[in-house]
Amino acid sequence: MNSKFFATAVSICCLLLALNLDAQETEMLIAKGDSAFKAFNNREALNYYSQVLKIDSSHYEAAWKISRAYVDVGETIDDDETRKEAYKRAQDYAQKAVNINPEGAKGYLYLSVAIGRVALDAGKKEQVQLSKDVKAAVDKALALDPTDDIAWHVLGRWHRKMATLNWIQKNFANMFLGGVPKEASVDSSAACFRRAIELNPGHINHHLELAFTYEELDRKDKAILEYEKVVELPKTDADDDEYKKQARERLKKLK
Repeated sequence: MNSKFFATAVSICCLLLALNLDAQETEMLIAKGDSAFKAFNNREALNYYSQVLKIDSSHYEAAWKISRAYVDVGETIDDDETRKEAYKRAQDYAQKAVNINPEGAKGYLYLSVAIGRVALDAGKKEQVQLSKDVKAAVDKALALDPTDDIAWHVLGRWHRKMATLNWIQKNFANMFLGGVPKEASVDSSAACFRRAIELNPGHINHHLELAFTYEELDRKDKAILEYEKVVELPKTDADDDEYKKQARERLKKLK
């Protein structure tokens, strides 16, 4: 056998073996990250997903799951600047996921979520400006996967937020968006949350946000039913204890 051919064959075999080992390791790390996420250990999940990108910088699933993890970690941070940095990182990794796979729904979904979190710590002017980016990202996510309950949740929050802007925010909307988007309405918000619940009835925050929306619509009885559902459902998310606390407080005021 020609020595040059043999050397080339050996190199190819070594490369294929290395790629296979890398693939096995990334699968293992993703699985560990998913287990940590399910156990509500978001920092540990973030660590595992980050290791995947060190092995494969173009790993789409790791990128959007890092974005999700940074959002979850950010929600537990009290320090304003540290929280802002976490949400900005969430936005950056979601954008990375979109760049890796422009046809992947999860990248756009978590881009919309991350931008929404960034907006929470922004001024009124910037919040209105960022609302346009949230809507564009979540619309793309739903176009790619209309069965994603979290995307419907994000859209529901967008409708309620835009439909209930205060007069200062409306002035900014007039300046930067050409006015409050005509399609935004509290009724549409409720419809989005109901759709999210149809897709994932056990997700506590869907029921909580629908209850908030029913209160905006002066539908007290329906709001009470949703708050009661929040209290009754089993915990499935790291934030569910806080959501249950909010529901109990609202029930005391409404009953």
